[in-house]
Amino acid sequence: MSPTDRVRIHYRRLPDHEEIFDQRVVLERPDVIVTVTGPLDLSGPLYAGEEVLLEPGARAVWLTFPGAWHDIGRFHLRDGTFTGFYANVLTPVDIAAPIGGEPHVWHTTDLFLDVWLAPGASARLLDEDELTEALARGHIDPETAERARVEAERLLALAAAGEWPPPAALEWTLDRIEASEAGPAA
Repeated sequence: MSPTDRVRIHYRRLPDHEEIFDQRVVLERPDVIVTVTGPLDLSGPLYAGEEVLLEPGARAVWLTFPGAWHDIGRFHLRDGTFTGFYANVLTPVDIAAPIGGEPHVWHTTDLFLDVWLAPGASARLLDEDELTEALARGHIDPETAERARVEAERLLALAAAGEWPPPAALEWTLDRIEASEAGPAA
């Protein structure tokens, strides 16, 4: 695998935290880029209330839509069980083309709100309290906070109408990616 099959995502969390995620690029089209993580090194499970969304050792499939104000993760448990779709509301990803065999480098800023859709359930908004607190502390400006709310409400409305997640998120399952990683059957 060449370095250009990888992406380094500089993920900024306001006011001043940044993480860099290294992921493998699975599909690259003008409308969507699909990446996959290795087993995640999390300090503990990610919850929404009592529901486990993602846990240490699990893998996630990420769909990035150039120009969009969100991305979508397909979340799993360690054993590969699919738990649902997780949309981060964020600034449109600045996607730099790889140079001279180097990995892709992307930059984005998390805008606090998330949308969660578990199988058989209705989509729900997460972390509105975090956005409210960030706004009160001056970590995000009112215009950007409003843009985040508009995007989250748009995703919730699309989900309620049965139009979200988009087809690419349904097609690019972890099973499909792991089967391609294993190579052709003998």
